[in-house]
This record gives sequence, structure tokens and C-alpha cells, in this order.
Amino acid sequence: MKAKFALSALIVILLLVGAGMWLLSPARGYTRIDLENGTTGKAIAAAVLRDGSKIVLTWRNSLFDLDVTECFHSENGKLIQDEVTFADPRGQPAPEATAREVEDLYHTGGPFTAKGLNRPFSRIVYRVSEVGTPKMELGSRIVDFKQVVGFGGAVVLTTSHPRRFELLSY
Repeated sequence: MKAKFALSALIVILLLVGAGMWLLSPARGYTRIDLENGTTGKAIAAAVLRDGSKIVLTWRNSLFDLDVTECFHSENGKLIQDEVTFADPRGQPAPEATAREVEDLYHTGGPFTAKGLNRPFSRIVYRVSEVGTPKMELGSRIVDFKQVVGFGGAVVLTTSHPRRFELLSY
């Protein structure tokens, strides 16, 4: 009788340990995105998104006075930038740029649009200017960076694979 109880207890313990390990393992097919205050380290927002979910960042480039839209999707624990548009202030369609030109165009200015970028990120630091008014659509929430960290502040975005137990709360 004692042996049967001990065996049953051992099986229950092994099942509990196995379930715990499974819940702590990375959840493939999902990406966790965390936004925190770059000065204080305080959490601003977090989301666990299915891979392929769209994330949009809009802001105004204060150097060139252009409205910017950056489109990303979540994939395998990362954020992938798909496209970016620095809108033409006259309302004209922005000229198309290649993926190779994008990095330089961020710094040299002028309207442009680029698609099919496939630029992966796991950490991005966003600096908040007086004019920029950056806002990020993160799942069903819109986070206004200037409102949460103020002028001169920074928002740090990091990505990771969520643990399976985190899927229960999102």
C-alpha cells in the first residue's frame, strides 16, 4: 500500500514538474514587446502579440518637418520593420526608395517611402522631442511617448519570446 502511494505521489510530482517546465518554456509563434521609461526603467506598456501582428509608429521628424509612419510586424521574438514613409508635406506621393537607401534617408531627409524592408529589431531607443509626438499602436493600445516620458525623455522598446504562462494573461 505504501509503495502504491509513493508511486502515485511520484507520478503527480513528475506531472507537476513537467507542467511547470512547459509553462516556463518559450511560446513560439508569439512575441513579447516591452516599453519602458529610458530614464527611470519604469514599465510603460507590455504586450504579447501573435507573430504577424502589426505595430505602427507615427511621429513628426523635427529636422525635416515631415510626418513619419513606420510599420512593423512581430515575428519570432523580434520586431520586423516592413515599411517606412516620410510623407511629402505637399500631399504628393512620396518617392519610392530601396531598402539600402533607408538608413541614409533617415539622416539626410526628404520625403520617401520604402516597402519590403525586413529589418529586424530586438531593442530600439526612441528619444522624444518637443515636435515629434511619437505614438505607437501596440495591440489594441496606443501609447503616446511624449505623454508618458515628456520632452527630452526616452522610451526603450525590447522584444523577446514570451513564456507560455504569459499567454494566459494577454
